[in-house]
Amino acid sequence: MTWLVLLGALLCMLRVGLGTPDSEGFPPRALHNCPYKCICAADLLSCTGLGLQDVPAELPAATADLDLSHNALQRLRPGWLAPLFQLRALHLDHNELDALGRGVFANASGLRLLDLSSNTLRALGRHDLDGLGALEKLLLFNNRLAHLDEHAFHGLRALSHLYLGCNELASFSFDHLHGLSATHLLTLDLSSNRLGHISVPELAALPAFLKNGLYLHNNPLPCDCRLYHLLQRWHQRGLSAVRDFAREYVCLAFKVPASRVRFFQHSRVFENCSLAPALGLERPEEHLYALVGRSLRLYCNTSVPAMRIAWVSPQQELLRAPGSRDGSIAVLADGSLAIGNVQEQHAGLFVCLATGPRLHHNQTHEYNVSVHFPRPEPEAFNTGFTTLLGCAVGLVLVLLYLFAPPCRCCRRACRCRRWPQTPSPLQELSAQSSVLSTTPPDAPSRKASVHKHVVFLEPGRRGLNGRVQLAVAEEFDLYNPGGLQLKAGSESASSIGSEGPMTT
Repeated sequence: MTWLVLLGALLCMLRVGLGTPDSEGFPPRALHNCPYKCICAADLLSCTGLGLQDVPAELPAATADLDLSHNALQRLRPGWLAPLFQLRALHLDHNELDALGRGVFANASGLRLLDLSSNTLRALGRHDLDGLGALEKLLLFNNRLAHLDEHAFHGLRALSHLYLGCNELASFSFDHLHGLSATHLLTLDLSSNRLGHISVPELAALPAFLKNGLYLHNNPLPCDCRLYHLLQRWHQRGLSAVRDFAREYVCLAFKVPASRVRFFQHSRVFENCSLAPALGLERPEEHLYALVGRSLRLYCNTSVPAMRIAWVSPQQELLRAPGSRDGSIAVLADGSLAIGNVQEQHAGLFVCLATGPRLHHNQTHEYNVSVHFPRPEPEAFNTGFTTLLGCAVGLVLVLLYLFAPPCRCCRRACRCRRWPQTPSPLQELSAQSSVLSTTPPDAPSRKASVHKHVVFLEPGRRGLNGRVQLAVAEEFDLYNPGGLQLKAGSESASSIGSEGPMTT
């Protein structure tokens, strides 16, 4: 056993002394066709930041993602992508490319992503992007583009995101989008350019889903009333391209850079603008209300029959038959859109896009869907019975009021209960005079005698202000009124004598 251990130790010493293929004495094994100093991993090839002035001569045929960014590339030779038949993404950003040329992308029919940002491109010709029929995302921002050919994007049938920001473009054709197909285009970035003239009717005619992704901020736009009302309406509708960059939408009031005015913060500039010219620019959207758990169906109504119909969901998903990725939305054979079980995620703007030989790209129909929860149903009851019962009770109360008045005291069987009331000063005065009178209250009436009994009260302390009150009964002669004597309290005799006697 000991000799086996010694043999293993000897072999290890020999391996260390002679070295291994991974040691510094031997260079690492180079992968198949991997360029010098580049990194190859499966179908990825990265040659970034190497200061390359030309594309490596040999590239692995299995490359699907090629990164040549942050180099010094100035030209691309035609047909250089011929060996890369599996290429899906190409990164050429942060180089020194000032032109492309015809046939540069002739063999890139499967390319999905092309990044040409942060170069020195000045123009795009008609055939510069030929061969990119499957391209979905094109990045051209941060260049020096000042001119676009009228059909520069003609062959990009599947393009959905186009970034042209931070360039020197002074105009852009929104009528035909320089050859682009609006069927798939969802994002069009034209921010931070020199756009000084924009056709407002062309903007209004764009599909709603493209308006949501149309970025025009930080451009010297004209302070036009129609453009102001159009952008204001987009802002009120909550289109993300306007809502997220509202502070950066500016216009020139006097066509000089010093007269920059913010669209949504200096409304005084547009106070005299009339809304009439802006009416009718956009087709009004149709508002629909749906309940959670119910079904909903939307129809794409166009002026003429369409050859192809597609929908755009509120989540900016392009919907074609059979429907959405999660299966909650179906696109039927007639082009209509069906939702079997409406949920909160289905709230928002649905846009129908119809294309055909006799249709323009702006043949769209918009549905603004609001989703609500159903209200709980109230407890069942017979409203007719309750109404009849209420009428009967009301009739009975009316009859009681008319034919059964309150209790009358004239009847012996009815005894009215009267609550004690506080006597008024006049009633107290009458009562006192009756008590002090010598004539019995129930004595038979007789002729008035010559002698009367007069009662004078002393002045009260509350409410009479020194007036004489009946106090003592004295006999006096009507034919000798001079013998009448008055008794007063603390008041002066002059105030007491001002009042006359009261006779009963």
